[in-house]
Amino acid sequence: MIEFSARKKLLSNSGEFTLSLDISIPEGELVAFFGASGTGKTTSLRMIAGLTTPDCGYLQVNGNVWLDSAKKVQLPVNQRPVGFVFQNYALFPNMTVRENILFAQKEKKEKEVQTLLEVFGLEVLQHRKPSLLSGGQQQRVALARAIARKPQLLLLDEPLSALDMETRTSIQNELRMINREWGITTILVSHDISEIFRLCSRVYSFNGNTVEDKGAPANLFNSRLSGKVQFVGEVLECVQEDIVRILTLVVGNTPVKVVVPATEGDYAPGDKVLIASKAFNPIIRKL
Repeated sequence: MIEFSARKKLLSNSGEFTLSLDISIPEGELVAFFGASGTGKTTSLRMIAGLTTPDCGYLQVNGNVWLDSAKKVQLPVNQRPVGFVFQNYALFPNMTVRENILFAQKEKKEKEVQTLLEVFGLEVLQHRKPSLLSGGQQQRVALARAIARKPQLLLLDEPLSALDMETRTSIQNELRMINREWGITTILVSHDISEIFRLCSRVYSFNGNTVEDKGAPANLFNSRLSGKVQFVGEVLECVQEDIVRILTLVVGNTPVKVVVPATEGDYAPGDKVLIASKAFNPIIRKL
């Protein structure tokens, strides 16, 4: 069980606010920190890892006190059994894949490194340096390196946001396998609702200066659902055709064409638009 209470003054686009945290996370769960940018999600991970000091707080992990500001207790970063995967991977550029993973171990065990290379499909790449790897491959190395520390906590700060959908889905499967088979308590910062639904058992919603335990993902997101299907897209092209305009949009990575009345607004390449349609009788096909 993780018991974490903290207060920290932060500065967002709308001004200064005090982040107030009071959360409990059961051991072995994979949970999400969800909310708008600038609400303190990454700062919360950094406070747990010891990289940022709260103004006041208390952190107990599996019965061990890591932080108690009232008693002036603060466990150093290097003594906290935490694996932290950053959005930019933070691999050592002068080390090979194998050396990056080996470096994370307190006790060097080649057999365990080999196991991680096999689990993450990195055997063939083990002697390459990060500059020769794709984004997905670098992310796998970052995850393997974090787990090589044998952490009690795995902290993931939007680790998949820069990856293509196929690579993201593949690594999501690996994260789910790691959580189920190895039982590492994991906190995932993500803006991807489908990712949270797929991976997480619980969601903590960051909203202004408050953090709420919303329970299962459906409890948070289903309350936001309506009778419409909505997408956010970007205009690539606008062509006038008699009394209508044909807009070419990109939604995610998928280009689509829609027809709108010629009298309905002006659209130019680069404009962000909301596309909404009634959710009744949709055409759905399995890919």
